[in-house]
Amino acid sequence: MADVLRLGRKLTESVLEPMKKSFVGKDEIIDLLGICLVARENLFILGPPGTAKSALVQQLARRIEGKVFDYLLTRFSEPNEIFGPFDIRRLREGELITNTEGMLPEATFVFLDELLNANSAILNSLLLVLNERIFRRGRETRHLPTLIVVGASNHLPQDDALGALFDRFLLRVRSDNVHQEQLSSVLSAGWQLDMQREENEAEVTIEDVQRLNSLLRSVDLSQVQATYVELVHRLRHVGVAISDRRAVKLQRILAASALLCGRLVVNRTDLWVLRHIWDTEEQQDVLAAVIDDVLQDASEEEKAVSHPRSHDNNAPDPERLAAEIQRIDTRITQGNLPATDQSYVRDQLGLLAARCQWVNDEQQRTFLETQVNKLLDRLGEAV
Repeated sequence: MADVLRLGRKLTESVLEPMKKSFVGKDEIIDLLGICLVARENLFILGPPGTAKSALVQQLARRIEGKVFDYLLTRFSEPNEIFGPFDIRRLREGELITNTEGMLPEATFVFLDELLNANSAILNSLLLVLNERIFRRGRETRHLPTLIVVGASNHLPQDDALGALFDRFLLRVRSDNVHQEQLSSVLSAGWQLDMQREENEAEVTIEDVQRLNSLLRSVDLSQVQATYVELVHRLRHVGVAISDRRAVKLQRILAASALLCGRLVVNRTDLWVLRHIWDTEEQQDVLAAVIDDVLQDASEEEKAVSHPRSHDNNAPDPERLAAEIQRIDTRITQGNLPATDQSYVRDQLGLLAARCQWVNDEQQRTFLETQVNKLLDRLGEAV
């Protein structure tokens, strides 16, 4: 058991940390890729083209010698392009068998770019892959070796039909172009990466990752269960939709964080991953405020064995805060808020006020705090 537990730390030290040196400014995404890999879950990356989304997945697969299926979806993509065509030889014999060579059903790593272009022709099959790691076509059913599916898009779903697809990606993260001052480092790291394309012997293998997958069921969540239940209720109250099914699945993510830290017991610090369950970009700061509040209550013993990402308190984005404040302003202006909704909006404003305090620019911070206070005053008058 101790040897298997060491695999979590080894994955971090020999795979994830070296990747961070090759991909400047992508530490957060790389940590989440590691979490989803161990949990055998899916990650959605939001961002424009050219921000290394595909390259990150390719590099992770290369470092543990995994098979990659990488595909750009369009509105006209057909199931054959993803899962493979029917085997003509078997078809002549009256059997509908898919030739999956080099296609998604044989991959351990799947990257689907422009995921939200998925059409109804492939949607149902894709949902089964994402949720149960099963490919079904007619009478044909296959259990897939897929460890992680990464979907990417430069926008969030606007069609209700794609809501079920988006929901299958437990964690979400942004990938943007790096800040101007980091560009020189990006160019140097990118050049080095291009010069090192030859295969290196994997220090962590697919079999090692599968052993970590199987260890999930041995992780003890009892120490944080009460805190987690309370947290889910609190997040629902401030407008973050967490279905019962999703709440159950997120426990795998918490367990994966513990395993990567070499632990078989989930503690309060592992709740950091819940910063990444947003449905809209505006929810990111509300989530960060709630989760950071919980993390502050972690004991020193818990912090000593915590995931590094649990104490990463990035400054909030002023523009994103302003957009959320404007959204609430519009809702209040429309009027006729029931008493329950007034309580919900007041709680949201309280969380946003807490996040405003972390804005670096004093002028922006003052402006945002003033706007929040004005809305709180208007709510008080409406009671």
